[in-house]
Amino acid sequence: MPLAEPEIIRRLEKRQPFAYVLASLRGVGQVDLQPALLTGLVILAALWASSWENGLFATLGTLIATATAYALGVDRRSIALGLQGYAGCLTGIALYSSLGNHLSTYLLTVVGAIICTLLMATLGTFLTPYGLTPLTAPFCLVSGVMVIGASSFARVWHGAPASSVSSTTSGDTTMTWSAVWHAFFTNVSQVFLIDSWYVGLIMLVGLALAGLRVVLYAAAGSVVGILAAWALGAPTALISNGIYGYNAVLVAIAIGAVFMANTVWNGVYALFGAAASTGLTASLTSFFKPFGGHTFTWPFILTTWALMAAVPLLPRLRRSD
Repeated sequence: MPLAEPEIIRRLEKRQPFAYVLASLRGVGQVDLQPALLTGLVILAALWASSWENGLFATLGTLIATATAYALGVDRRSIALGLQGYAGCLTGIALYSSLGNHLSTYLLTVVGAIICTLLMATLGTFLTPYGLTPLTAPFCLVSGVMVIGASSFARVWHGAPASSVSSTTSGDTTMTWSAVWHAFFTNVSQVFLIDSWYVGLIMLVGLALAGLRVVLYAAAGSVVGILAAWALGAPTALISNGIYGYNAVLVAIAIGAVFMANTVWNGVYALFGAAASTGLTASLTSFFKPFGGHTFTWPFILTTWALMAAVPLLPRLRRSD
């Protein structure tokens, strides 16, 4: 009698090399808060499809962070679910996109992924008593510090790679159908710092494999991000490139499909958070800009922490079991 997929996975996870590979794949999916193995596999394929550099640095960061967790004896269930690898994944992509493909970037990715695992434990110690999780904060802290400091070191800084996204705060605000559908998909890919509608489409397929509720909230968050940015008068180019919507996607998934029960009140709460994160994206971008910092996923982190911390005093809202 053929084995069901969960049973096959459980047997493979008893073998150390396979457990490491499976945990790393789940770590890629956990960037979108999803431990589903197929979701991680599809998202990783999307990263490699965007460019071999993105795929390589994401893979390297995930593998090193996961290996560090094993070496330090972190709880095996946490590792198996991919909760120790996702910050390293994002750190690898962020360092490549900010510093380029150089030997020093590979070394920084290794060091950064190791520190991400340490910070995951540090933040967990502080946040667990309040019912919160580190989310992507280790990635933001490590990548932010490294990118800001990189220009001070000749063997690290080789000139910033050309960016395809303008940082302007003004411009045409007329929305076209082309801008809308591009934004819908790039909001998903920009979670991984990638401006590509087809990569976002592939990632949505991966999220669909995690469940209908997950992909619906991801899509709803993308739509809310577009509407909120347009209503506030954000430049169309930045909306189309996903700059104002990726945090909304993450907030919608986190609140609507992961941390909260599946109720109407919670759904409204999730979409409200998605809209709020869009406005916060602009504020934090302006805050970081003078000293060369990066917004990364801070709007998602701060919005989700604020909304989740409020739940115990809001009787109509309920956490997931």
